[in-house]
Amino acid sequence: MRQATLQLANIEKSFPGVKALDKASLNVYPGQVMALIGENGAGKSTLMKVLTGIHNKDSGSITYEGSTVAFKGPKDSQEAGISIIHQELNLIPELSIAENIFLGREFTSKLGRIQWSKMYHESDLLLRRLNVQHSSKKLLGELSLGEQQMVEIAKALSFESKVIIMDEPTDALTDTETESLFAVIRELREQGCGIVYISHRLKEVFQICDDITVLRDGKFIAECSVADTNEDGLIEMMVGRKLDEQYPRIKVQHGETCLEVKGLTGSGIHDVSFHLKRGEILGVSGLMGAGRTELMKVIFGALPSERGVINLNNRTVNPVSPQDALANGIAYISEDRKGDGLVLGLSVKENMSLCALDKLTKKGKIQHKDEVIAVDDFIRLFNIKTPSREQIIGNLSGGNQQKVAIAKGLMTKPTVLILDEPTRGVDVGAKKEIYQLINTFKAEGMSIILVSSEMPEVLGMSDRILVMHEGRISGEFDALDADQEKLMACAVGKKMKEVAA
Repeated sequence: MRQATLQLANIEKSFPGVKALDKASLNVYPGQVMALIGENGAGKSTLMKVLTGIHNKDSGSITYEGSTVAFKGPKDSQEAGISIIHQELNLIPELSIAENIFLGREFTSKLGRIQWSKMYHESDLLLRRLNVQHSSKKLLGELSLGEQQMVEIAKALSFESKVIIMDEPTDALTDTETESLFAVIRELREQGCGIVYISHRLKEVFQICDDITVLRDGKFIAECSVADTNEDGLIEMMVGRKLDEQYPRIKVQHGETCLEVKGLTGSGIHDVSFHLKRGEILGVSGLMGAGRTELMKVIFGALPSERGVINLNNRTVNPVSPQDALANGIAYISEDRKGDGLVLGLSVKENMSLCALDKLTKKGKIQHKDEVIAVDDFIRLFNIKTPSREQIIGNLSGGNQQKVAIAKGLMTKPTVLILDEPTRGVDVGAKKEIYQLINTFKAEGMSIILVSSEMPEVLGMSDRILVMHEGRISGEFDALDADQEKLMACAVGKKMKEVAA
Protein backbone atom coordinates (compact mmCIF):
# COMPACT_ATOMS: atom_id res chain seq x y z
CA MET A 1 0.00 0.00 0.00
CA ARG A 2 1.29 3.46 -0.96
CA GLN A 3 2.34 5.80 1.83
CA ALA A 4 0.85 9.29 1.48
CA THR A 5 3.03 12.36 2.08
CA LEU A 6 -0.10 14.26 3.06
CA GLN A 7 -3.39 12.87 4.28
CA LEU A 8 -6.59 14.74 5.12
CA ALA A 9 -9.13 12.39 6.72
CA ASN A 10 -12.82 12.95 7.57
CA ILE A 11 -12.53 16.75 7.56
CA GLU A 12 -15.66 18.62 8.62
CA LYS A 13 -16.23 22.36 8.38
CA SER A 14 -19.42 24.38 8.80
CA PHE A 15 -20.24 28.04 8.24
CA PRO A 16 -23.49 29.74 9.31
CA GLY A 17 -26.24 27.96 7.41
CA VAL A 18 -23.86 25.81 5.34
CA LYS A 19 -21.97 22.56 5.95
CA ALA A 20 -19.08 23.06 3.53
CA LEU A 21 -17.19 19.83 4.33
CA ASP A 22 -18.75 16.59 5.51
CA LYS A 23 -16.08 13.93 6.17
CA ALA A 24 -13.99 15.04 3.18
CA SER A 25 -10.71 13.18 2.60
CA LEU A 26 -7.67 13.53 0.35
CA ASN A 27 -4.37 11.65 -0.04
CA VAL A 28 -1.30 13.13 -1.74
CA TYR A 29 1.44 10.70 -2.74
CA PRO A 30 5.13 11.45 -3.43
CA GLY A 31 5.95 11.72 -7.13
CA GLN A 32 2.25 11.60 -8.12
CA VAL A 33 -0.27 14.14 -9.43
CA MET A 34 -3.60 13.88 -7.61
CA ALA A 35 -6.54 15.56 -9.36
CA LEU A 36 -9.09 17.04 -6.98
CA ILE A 37 -12.35 17.50 -8.84
CA GLY A 38 -15.98 18.27 -8.12
CA GLU A 39 -18.66 20.78 -8.99
CA ASN A 40 -18.44 24.40 -7.85
CA GLY A 41 -19.37 24.33 -4.19
CA ALA A 42 -18.19 20.73 -3.75
CA GLY A 43 -15.71 21.87 -1.09
CA LYS A 44 -12.39 21.77 -2.96
CA SER A 45 -11.24 25.30 -2.09
CA THR A 46 -12.55 25.03 1.48
CA LEU A 47 -10.59 21.80 1.98
CA MET A 48 -7.40 23.52 0.78
CA LYS A 49 -8.07 26.49 3.09
CA VAL A 50 -8.46 24.10 6.02
CA LEU A 51 -5.19 22.42 5.06
CA THR A 52 -3.24 25.69 4.91
CA GLY A 53 -4.73 27.10 8.11
CA ILE A 54 -6.95 29.79 6.59
CA HIS A 55 -9.96 27.99 8.13
CA ASN A 56 -9.97 25.91 11.31
CA LYS A 57 -11.51 22.47 10.83
CA ASP A 58 -14.40 21.39 13.06
CA SER A 59 -13.18 17.79 13.14
CA GLY A 60 -11.00 15.32 11.26
CA SER A 61 -7.22 14.97 11.00
CA ILE A 62 -4.34 16.22 8.85
CA THR A 63 -1.20 14.08 8.69
CA TYR A 64 1.96 15.36 6.98
CA GLU A 65 5.10 13.23 6.68
CA GLY A 66 3.80 10.88 9.36
CA SER A 67 2.92 13.55 11.95
CA THR A 68 -0.41 15.14 12.83
CA VAL A 69 -0.32 18.85 11.97
CA ALA A 70 -2.52 21.94 12.35
CA PHE A 71 -1.08 24.89 10.43
CA LYS A 72 -1.74 28.39 11.76
CA GLY A 73 -1.81 29.98 8.33
CA PRO A 74 -0.42 29.84 4.76
CA LYS A 75 3.04 31.04 5.86
CA ASP A 76 3.18 28.20 8.41
CA SER A 77 2.21 25.57 5.82
CA GLN A 78 4.61 27.06 3.27
CA GLU A 79 7.52 26.85 5.66
CA ALA A 80 6.63 23.22 6.28
CA GLY A 81 6.87 22.50 2.55
CA ILE A 82 3.26 22.89 1.30
CA SER A 83 2.64 25.61 -1.31
CA ILE A 84 -0.62 26.62 -2.94
CA ILE A 85 -1.05 28.39 -6.28
CA HIS A 86 -4.40 30.15 -5.99
CA GLN A 87 -6.82 30.60 -8.89
CA GLU A 88 -7.08 34.28 -7.90
CA LEU A 89 -3.66 35.89 -8.28
CA ASN A 90 -1.96 36.99 -5.07
CA LEU A 91 0.53 39.39 -6.64
CA ILE A 92 1.34 43.13 -6.60
CA PRO A 93 1.26 44.76 -10.07
CA GLU A 94 3.41 47.75 -8.99
CA LEU A 95 6.38 45.53 -8.05
CA SER A 96 8.81 43.73 -10.35
CA ILE A 97 8.51 40.04 -11.16
CA ALA A 98 11.47 39.24 -8.88
CA GLU A 99 10.05 41.30 -6.00
CA ASN A 100 6.76 39.38 -6.30
CA ILE A 101 8.49 36.00 -6.35
CA PHE A 102 10.61 36.65 -3.26
CA LEU A 103 8.36 39.10 -1.40
CA GLY A 104 9.09 38.78 2.31
CA ARG A 105 11.96 36.35 1.58
CA GLU A 106 14.42 38.69 -0.11
CA PHE A 107 18.11 37.69 -0.26
CA THR A 108 20.02 39.97 2.09
CA SER A 109 23.65 40.52 3.05
CA LYS A 110 24.97 40.36 6.61
CA LEU A 111 24.33 44.10 6.81
CA GLY A 112 20.68 43.58 5.88
CA ARG A 113 20.94 44.99 2.35
CA ILE A 114 18.91 43.31 -0.38
CA GLN A 115 21.10 41.36 -2.81
CA TRP A 116 19.30 42.46 -5.96
CA SER A 117 21.61 40.71 -8.42
CA LYS A 118 21.10 37.36 -6.70
CA MET A 119 17.34 37.87 -6.50
CA TYR A 120 17.10 38.75 -10.20
CA HIS A 121 19.34 35.81 -11.13
CA GLU A 122 17.28 33.27 -9.16
CA SER A 123 14.04 34.74 -10.51
CA ASP A 124 15.30 34.61 -14.10
CA LEU A 125 16.20 30.92 -13.64
CA LEU A 126 12.65 30.19 -12.45
CA LEU A 127 11.15 32.11 -15.39
CA ARG A 128 13.32 30.24 -17.92
CA ARG A 129 12.22 26.97 -16.31
CA LEU A 130 8.65 27.95 -17.14
CA ASN A 131 9.64 29.20 -20.61
CA VAL A 132 8.77 32.82 -19.71
CA GLN A 133 11.06 35.13 -21.69
CA HIS A 134 10.61 38.38 -19.71
CA SER A 135 13.34 39.82 -17.49
CA SER A 136 12.50 39.48 -13.80
CA LYS A 137 13.17 43.24 -13.50
CA LYS A 138 9.99 43.95 -15.47
CA LEU A 139 6.96 45.28 -13.59
CA LEU A 140 4.36 42.59 -13.03
CA GLY A 141 1.55 44.92 -14.12
CA GLU A 142 3.00 45.01 -17.66
CA LEU A 143 2.40 41.27 -18.11
CA SER A 144 -0.69 39.56 -19.51
CA LEU A 145 -2.98 37.66 -17.13
CA GLY A 146 -1.51 34.36 -18.35
CA GLU A 147 2.05 35.57 -17.80
CA GLN A 148 1.15 36.76 -14.31
CA GLN A 149 -0.21 33.27 -13.60
CA MET A 150 3.18 31.85 -14.62
CA VAL A 151 4.85 34.23 -12.13
CA GLU A 152 2.52 32.89 -9.42
CA ILE A 153 3.67 29.38 -10.37
CA ALA A 154 7.34 30.49 -10.31
CA LYS A 155 6.76 31.88 -6.81
CA ALA A 156 5.48 28.48 -5.63
CA LEU A 157 8.44 26.70 -7.24
CA SER A 158 10.85 29.00 -5.38
CA PHE A 159 9.83 27.37 -2.07
CA GLU A 160 11.05 23.94 -3.28
CA SER A 161 7.98 22.45 -1.65
CA LYS A 162 7.26 18.76 -1.10
CA VAL A 163 3.56 19.30 -1.86
CA ILE A 164 2.25 21.87 -4.37
CA ILE A 165 -1.46 22.60 -4.75
CA MET A 166 -2.45 24.06 -8.13
CA ASP A 167 -5.96 25.59 -8.18
CA GLU A 168 -7.16 25.98 -11.79
CA PRO A 169 -3.58 26.78 -12.91
CA THR A 170 -4.31 26.85 -16.67
CA ASP A 171 -7.44 29.03 -16.52
CA ALA A 172 -5.68 32.09 -17.98
CA LEU A 173 -2.87 30.30 -19.86
CA THR A 174 -2.39 29.93 -23.60
CA ASP A 175 -1.85 26.45 -25.06
CA THR A 176 1.91 27.09 -25.21
CA GLU A 177 2.01 28.26 -21.57
CA THR A 178 -0.03 25.21 -20.55
CA GLU A 179 2.49 22.89 -22.22
CA SER A 180 5.32 24.67 -20.38
CA LEU A 181 3.46 24.16 -17.09
CA PHE A 182 2.89 20.48 -17.85
CA ALA A 183 6.61 20.05 -18.54
CA VAL A 184 7.37 21.52 -15.10
CA ILE A 185 4.76 19.27 -13.46
CA ARG A 186 6.40 16.20 -15.02
CA GLU A 187 9.79 17.43 -13.77
CA LEU A 188 8.42 17.94 -10.25
CA ARG A 189 6.85 14.50 -10.32
CA GLU A 190 10.19 12.94 -11.22
CA GLN A 191 11.76 14.79 -8.26
CA GLY A 192 9.26 13.16 -5.88
CA CYS A 193 7.02 16.19 -5.34
CA GLY A 194 3.36 15.46 -4.60
CA ILE A 195 0.95 17.66 -6.56
CA VAL A 196 -2.74 18.40 -6.04
CA TYR A 197 -4.23 19.50 -9.38
CA ILE A 198 -7.64 21.21 -9.10
CA SER A 199 -9.29 21.71 -12.47
CA HIS A 200 -12.65 21.74 -14.24
CA ARG A 201 -10.88 20.77 -17.48
CA LEU A 202 -11.28 17.02 -17.44
CA LYS A 203 -9.13 16.53 -20.54
CA GLU A 204 -6.21 18.04 -18.60
CA VAL A 205 -6.89 15.65 -15.72
CA PHE A 206 -6.45 12.67 -18.04
CA GLN A 207 -3.44 14.30 -19.68
CA ILE A 208 -1.32 15.12 -16.62
CA CYS A 209 -2.70 13.37 -13.50
CA ASP A 210 -2.05 9.92 -12.01
CA ASP A 211 -4.95 9.68 -9.55
CA ILE A 212 -8.29 11.39 -8.97
CA THR A 213 -10.20 12.34 -5.83
CA VAL A 214 -13.86 13.31 -6.30
CA LEU A 215 -15.81 15.52 -3.88
CA ARG A 216 -19.56 16.17 -4.04
CA ASP A 217 -21.50 18.45 -1.68
CA GLY A 218 -18.52 18.52 0.70
CA LYS A 219 -18.33 14.71 0.89
CA PHE A 220 -15.58 12.34 -0.25
CA ILE A 221 -16.99 10.27 -3.13
CA ALA A 222 -14.05 8.30 -4.52
CA GLU A 223 -10.31 8.01 -5.07
CA CYS A 224 -9.34 6.21 -8.25
CA SER A 225 -6.54 5.85 -10.77
CA VAL A 226 -6.81 7.85 -14.01
CA ALA A 227 -6.27 4.59 -15.88
CA ASP A 228 -9.35 3.03 -14.26
CA THR A 229 -11.96 5.63 -15.23
CA ASN A 230 -13.18 7.82 -18.09
CA GLU A 231 -14.70 11.27 -18.55
CA ASP A 232 -18.31 10.10 -18.43
CA GLY A 233 -17.67 8.13 -15.25
CA LEU A 234 -16.06 11.15 -13.58
CA ILE A 235 -18.92 13.45 -14.53
CA GLU A 236 -21.42 11.00 -13.07
CA MET A 237 -19.44 10.86 -9.80
CA MET A 238 -19.17 14.66 -9.69
CA VAL A 239 -22.85 15.47 -10.25
CA GLY A 240 -24.42 12.28 -8.87
CA ARG A 241 -26.28 11.56 -12.08
CA LYS A 242 -25.70 11.02 -15.79
CA LEU A 243 -25.65 14.14 -17.96
CA ASP A 244 -27.26 13.86 -21.39
CA GLU A 245 -25.92 15.74 -24.35
CA GLN A 246 -23.11 18.05 -23.22
CA TYR A 247 -24.07 20.95 -25.52
CA PRO A 248 -27.89 21.05 -25.75
CA ARG A 249 -28.34 23.27 -28.80
CA ILE A 250 -31.97 23.96 -29.72
CA LYS A 251 -33.47 25.04 -33.03
CA VAL A 252 -35.24 28.38 -33.01
CA GLN A 253 -36.74 30.25 -35.95
CA HIS A 254 -34.56 33.34 -36.29
CA GLY A 255 -36.24 36.71 -36.62
CA GLU A 256 -35.09 39.89 -38.33
CA THR A 257 -31.60 41.32 -38.01
CA CYS A 258 -31.32 42.89 -34.58
CA LEU A 259 -27.69 44.06 -34.45
CA GLU A 260 -25.56 45.18 -37.38
CA VAL A 261 -21.92 46.20 -37.06
CA LYS A 262 -20.25 47.91 -40.04
CA GLY A 263 -16.54 48.68 -40.41
CA LEU A 264 -15.95 48.91 -36.65
CA THR A 265 -12.40 49.95 -35.80
CA GLY A 266 -11.04 50.70 -32.34
CA SER A 267 -8.81 49.34 -29.57
CA GLY A 268 -7.32 46.13 -31.01
CA ILE A 269 -9.90 45.65 -33.81
CA HIS A 270 -9.88 46.61 -37.49
CA ASP A 271 -12.78 47.02 -39.93
CA VAL A 272 -15.10 44.47 -38.32
CA SER A 273 -18.53 43.87 -39.85
CA PHE A 274 -21.19 41.31 -38.93
CA HIS A 275 -24.89 40.96 -38.15
CA LEU A 276 -26.96 39.17 -35.51
CA LYS A 277 -30.61 38.04 -35.77
CA ARG A 278 -33.29 37.69 -33.12
CA GLY A 279 -33.21 34.28 -31.45
CA GLU A 280 -29.71 33.58 -32.80
CA ILE A 281 -26.56 32.57 -30.93
CA LEU A 282 -23.50 33.97 -32.71
CA GLY A 283 -20.31 32.27 -31.56
CA VAL A 284 -17.01 34.16 -31.65
CA SER A 285 -13.84 32.06 -31.72
CA GLY A 286 -10.12 32.79 -32.06
CA LEU A 287 -6.83 32.46 -30.23
CA MET A 288 -5.89 34.53 -27.18
CA GLY A 289 -5.06 38.06 -28.31
CA ALA A 290 -7.18 37.80 -31.47
CA GLY A 291 -9.34 40.75 -30.40
CA ARG A 292 -12.52 38.92 -29.34
CA THR A 293 -12.90 40.65 -25.96
CA GLU A 294 -11.76 43.99 -27.40
CA LEU A 295 -14.52 43.78 -30.03
CA MET A 296 -17.16 43.10 -27.38
CA LYS A 297 -15.91 45.95 -25.19
CA VAL A 298 -16.01 48.41 -28.11
CA ILE A 299 -19.61 47.36 -28.86
CA PHE A 300 -20.41 47.76 -25.16
CA GLY A 301 -18.76 51.20 -24.98
CA ALA A 302 -16.10 50.04 -22.50
CA LEU A 303 -13.38 50.72 -25.10
CA PRO A 304 -13.45 53.63 -27.58
CA SER A 305 -14.21 53.16 -31.27
CA GLU A 306 -12.37 55.16 -33.92
CA ARG A 307 -14.84 54.62 -36.73
CA GLY A 308 -17.64 52.35 -37.86
CA VAL A 309 -21.35 52.03 -37.19
CA ILE A 310 -23.39 49.97 -34.72
CA ASN A 311 -27.08 49.63 -35.61
CA LEU A 312 -29.55 48.17 -33.13
CA ASN A 313 -33.12 47.57 -34.28
CA ASN A 314 -32.50 49.71 -37.39
CA ARG A 315 -31.18 52.71 -35.50
CA THR A 316 -27.59 53.83 -34.97
CA VAL A 317 -26.44 53.61 -31.32
CA ASN A 318 -22.59 53.65 -31.14
CA PRO A 319 -22.37 53.47 -27.29
CA VAL A 320 -19.77 55.75 -25.71
CA SER A 321 -19.96 54.08 -22.29
CA PRO A 322 -21.32 50.89 -20.68
CA GLN A 323 -24.18 52.96 -19.22
CA ASP A 324 -25.02 54.12 -22.73
CA ALA A 325 -24.93 50.52 -24.03
CA LEU A 326 -27.18 49.27 -21.22
CA ALA A 327 -29.64 52.11 -21.85
CA ASN A 328 -29.78 51.02 -25.50
CA GLY A 329 -30.36 47.34 -24.67
CA ILE A 330 -26.85 45.85 -24.92
CA ALA A 331 -25.58 43.88 -21.91
CA TYR A 332 -22.05 42.48 -21.60
CA ILE A 333 -20.98 39.74 -19.17
CA SER A 334 -17.21 40.03 -18.75
CA GLU A 335 -14.76 37.13 -18.93
CA ASP A 336 -13.26 38.51 -15.70
CA ARG A 337 -16.26 38.26 -13.38
CA LYS A 338 -14.26 39.24 -10.29
CA GLY A 339 -12.38 42.12 -11.91
CA ASP A 340 -15.12 43.62 -14.08
CA GLY A 341 -18.39 41.87 -13.34
CA LEU A 342 -18.96 41.68 -9.60
CA VAL A 343 -18.36 43.65 -6.40
CA LEU A 344 -17.18 40.88 -4.09
CA GLY A 345 -17.93 42.74 -0.87
CA LEU A 346 -21.58 43.32 -1.76
CA SER A 347 -24.47 40.89 -1.40
CA VAL A 348 -26.01 38.68 -4.07
CA LYS A 349 -28.99 41.05 -4.22
CA GLU A 350 -26.87 44.21 -4.52
CA ASN A 351 -24.70 42.69 -7.27
CA MET A 352 -27.61 41.35 -9.26
CA SER A 353 -29.63 44.56 -9.29
CA LEU A 354 -26.68 46.96 -9.64
CA CYS A 355 -27.10 47.68 -13.36
CA ALA A 356 -30.91 47.64 -13.27
CA LEU A 357 -31.49 50.23 -10.53
CA ASP A 358 -32.89 52.75 -13.01
CA LYS A 359 -35.54 50.21 -14.01
CA LEU A 360 -36.32 49.60 -10.33
CA THR A 361 -36.60 53.31 -9.49
CA LYS A 362 -39.81 55.34 -9.43
CA LYS A 363 -39.91 59.05 -8.58
CA GLY A 364 -36.29 58.90 -7.48
CA LYS A 365 -36.76 55.99 -5.05
CA ILE A 366 -35.60 52.40 -5.46
CA GLN A 367 -38.57 50.05 -5.22
CA HIS A 368 -36.99 47.56 -2.85
CA LYS A 369 -39.99 45.22 -2.93
CA ASP A 370 -39.72 44.93 -6.72
CA GLU A 371 -35.95 44.47 -6.37
CA VAL A 372 -36.37 41.56 -3.94
CA ILE A 373 -39.00 39.89 -6.14
CA ALA A 374 -36.79 40.16 -9.25
CA VAL A 375 -33.67 38.92 -7.43
CA ASP A 376 -35.52 35.97 -5.87
CA ASP A 377 -36.96 35.05 -9.29
CA PHE A 378 -33.45 34.87 -10.77
CA ILE A 379 -32.09 32.91 -7.80
CA ARG A 380 -34.80 30.31 -8.43
CA LEU A 381 -34.48 30.37 -12.23
CA PHE A 382 -30.69 30.03 -12.13
CA ASN A 383 -30.67 27.57 -9.22
CA ILE A 384 -28.13 29.79 -7.43
CA LYS A 385 -26.87 28.04 -4.31
CA THR A 386 -26.81 30.71 -1.62
CA PRO A 387 -28.13 30.77 1.97
CA SER A 388 -29.97 34.00 1.15
CA ARG A 389 -30.07 36.95 -1.21
CA GLU A 390 -28.12 38.91 1.46
CA GLN A 391 -25.12 36.56 1.32
CA ILE A 392 -21.85 38.33 0.42
CA ILE A 393 -21.14 37.19 -3.13
CA GLY A 394 -17.44 36.64 -2.43
CA ASN A 395 -18.51 33.69 -0.26
CA LEU A 396 -20.21 31.86 -3.14
CA SER A 397 -18.54 29.27 -5.36
CA GLY A 398 -17.25 30.34 -8.78
CA GLY A 399 -20.15 28.75 -10.65
CA ASN A 400 -22.74 30.51 -8.52
CA GLN A 401 -20.89 33.82 -8.87
CA GLN A 402 -21.00 33.36 -12.64
CA LYS A 403 -24.76 32.75 -12.54
CA VAL A 404 -25.20 35.99 -10.56
CA ALA A 405 -23.05 37.85 -13.13
CA ILE A 406 -25.27 36.60 -15.97
CA ALA A 407 -28.45 37.40 -14.01
CA LYS A 408 -27.07 40.90 -13.41
CA GLY A 409 -26.96 41.49 -17.16
CA LEU A 410 -30.41 39.98 -17.71
CA MET A 411 -32.03 42.19 -15.08
CA THR A 412 -31.50 45.10 -17.47
CA LYS A 413 -33.80 43.27 -19.95
CA PRO A 414 -31.36 43.53 -22.87
CA THR A 415 -32.07 43.08 -26.55
CA VAL A 416 -28.52 41.79 -27.12
CA LEU A 417 -26.68 39.71 -24.49
CA ILE A 418 -22.91 39.36 -24.90
CA LEU A 419 -21.43 36.44 -22.95
CA ASP A 420 -17.62 36.53 -22.82
CA GLU A 421 -16.27 33.14 -21.61
CA PRO A 422 -19.50 32.43 -19.66
CA THR A 423 -18.34 29.01 -18.39
CA ARG A 424 -14.70 29.77 -17.56
CA GLY A 425 -13.82 28.16 -14.23
CA VAL A 426 -17.25 26.53 -14.03
CA ASP A 427 -17.84 22.82 -13.42
CA VAL A 428 -19.64 20.50 -15.84
CA GLY A 429 -22.93 20.52 -13.91
CA ALA A 430 -23.07 24.34 -13.73
CA LYS A 431 -22.04 24.54 -17.39
CA LYS A 432 -25.04 22.45 -18.38
CA GLU A 433 -27.32 24.70 -16.33
CA ILE A 434 -25.86 27.82 -17.98
CA TYR A 435 -26.32 26.28 -21.45
CA GLN A 436 -29.94 25.49 -20.67
CA LEU A 437 -30.50 29.07 -19.50
CA ILE A 438 -28.90 30.39 -22.70
CA ASN A 439 -31.32 28.22 -24.67
CA THR A 440 -34.24 29.63 -22.65
CA PHE A 441 -33.28 33.20 -23.58
CA LYS A 442 -32.71 32.16 -27.18
CA ALA A 443 -36.20 30.61 -27.36
CA GLU A 444 -37.63 33.89 -26.04
CA GLY A 445 -36.07 35.71 -29.01
CA MET A 446 -33.04 37.24 -27.32
CA SER A 447 -30.00 37.82 -29.54
CA ILE A 448 -26.84 36.33 -27.98
CA ILE A 449 -23.14 36.63 -28.74
CA LEU A 450 -21.12 33.78 -27.21
CA VAL A 451 -17.36 34.40 -26.97
CA SER A 452 -15.38 31.32 -25.98
CA SER A 453 -11.86 29.92 -26.22
CA GLU A 454 -13.34 26.41 -25.97
CA MET A 455 -14.03 25.33 -29.54
CA PRO A 456 -16.39 22.46 -28.58
CA GLU A 457 -18.51 25.02 -26.69
CA VAL A 458 -18.67 27.39 -29.67
CA LEU A 459 -19.44 24.52 -32.06
CA GLY A 460 -21.97 22.94 -29.73
CA MET A 461 -24.02 26.02 -28.78
CA SER A 462 -23.80 28.45 -31.71
CA ASP A 463 -25.98 28.80 -34.80
CA ARG A 464 -23.30 30.70 -36.66
CA ILE A 465 -19.61 31.28 -35.86
CA LEU A 466 -17.20 34.15 -36.49
CA VAL A 467 -13.45 33.54 -36.19
CA MET A 468 -11.05 36.37 -35.36
CA HIS A 469 -7.37 36.76 -36.14
CA GLU A 470 -5.27 39.83 -35.28
CA GLY A 471 -8.31 42.03 -34.67
CA ARG A 472 -10.17 41.09 -37.86
CA ILE A 473 -12.88 38.63 -38.86
CA SER A 474 -10.97 35.85 -40.61
CA GLY A 475 -13.83 33.41 -41.13
CA GLU A 476 -17.59 32.90 -40.83
CA PHE A 477 -19.34 29.52 -40.71
CA ASP A 478 -22.75 28.04 -40.23
CA ALA A 479 -22.25 25.90 -37.10
CA LEU A 480 -23.38 22.75 -38.92
CA ASP A 481 -20.65 23.26 -41.56
CA ALA A 482 -17.87 24.02 -39.08
CA ASP A 483 -15.39 21.84 -37.23
CA GLN A 484 -12.38 22.45 -35.00
CA GLU A 485 -9.92 22.15 -37.88
CA LYS A 486 -11.69 24.87 -39.90
CA LEU A 487 -11.94 27.21 -36.91
CA MET A 488 -8.28 26.71 -36.05
CA ALA A 489 -7.19 27.30 -39.65
CA CYS A 490 -8.98 30.68 -39.68
CA ALA A 491 -7.73 31.45 -36.16
CA VAL A 492 -4.11 31.24 -37.33
CA GLY A 493 -4.80 33.49 -40.34
CA LYS A 494 -5.69 31.23 -43.25
CA LYS A 495 -8.11 32.65 -45.84
CA MET A 496 -11.66 31.30 -45.99
CA LYS A 497 -11.15 29.99 -49.53
CA GLU A 498 -8.06 28.07 -48.37
CA VAL A 499 -10.04 26.57 -45.49
CA ALA A 500 -12.94 25.62 -47.76
CA ALA A 501 -10.51 23.94 -50.17
